[in-house]
Amino acid sequence: MRLHLKLHANTRGDLGRGASRRLRRDGMVPVVIYGAEKPAQSAVIDHNVLANALANEAFYTSIVDMSIDGVDQQVIIKDLQRHPYKPKILHADFLRISEKTELRVHVPLHFVGDSPAVKAGGVINHMVNEVEVSCLPKDMPEFIEVDLSGLQMDESIHLSQIKLPAGLKLVTLQHGNDLPVVSVHVPRAVKEDEAPAAEAAEGAAPADAKKADAAAKPADAAKKPEAKK
Repeated sequence: MRLHLKLHANTRGDLGRGASRRLRRDGMVPVVIYGAEKPAQSAVIDHNVLANALANEAFYTSIVDMSIDGVDQQVIIKDLQRHPYKPKILHADFLRISEKTELRVHVPLHFVGDSPAVKAGGVINHMVNEVEVSCLPKDMPEFIEVDLSGLQMDESIHLSQIKLPAGLKLVTLQHGNDLPVVSVHVPRAVKEDEAPAAEAAEGAAPADAKKADAAAKPADAAKKPEAKK
């Protein structure tokens, strides 16, 4: 069941960097709402309210009911600016949506199922944790599942192998890039540990041969004087 999210904002009167700094000091976040062939709006949202909303993974792939001065409109978050080292949100952009216009959004991948290769000592390697999809607003998922239950040792799952919900298209795959998403392999350290053992076993025969040669040399030397007589 999709989470219903709502945010309350107020129209922003003062613009400019100085005004933005004052708003941040007062615990507000400057935001811009644009799209759907309507003029962009500058507004402010309470910092703590927005921070709590962003703590939910579903927020990034959900349609949000944005109420600006009591007027509702549906939006999705498109850009977010955070402080480089403080836990503060500096700015956010929201895109108005149209039911008939496709969106491009990044959707997280949820990996489910147990690969049998893990029981044999394999290690799962995640190369991609989210994908960009194109879809209508009504088809936008909170996440996409990737089933690992059939993944065997030294195999990979590529974008083209992901089972997508109806109405979704992978942007990267449309551009002809069938990238690997997840793979499973034996750790390199294990392979390196096995190699010296194999080399030692192979080297045992030459060592024995050297001992045999060394033992044979005195016998050959003892025969040489007899040959001179």
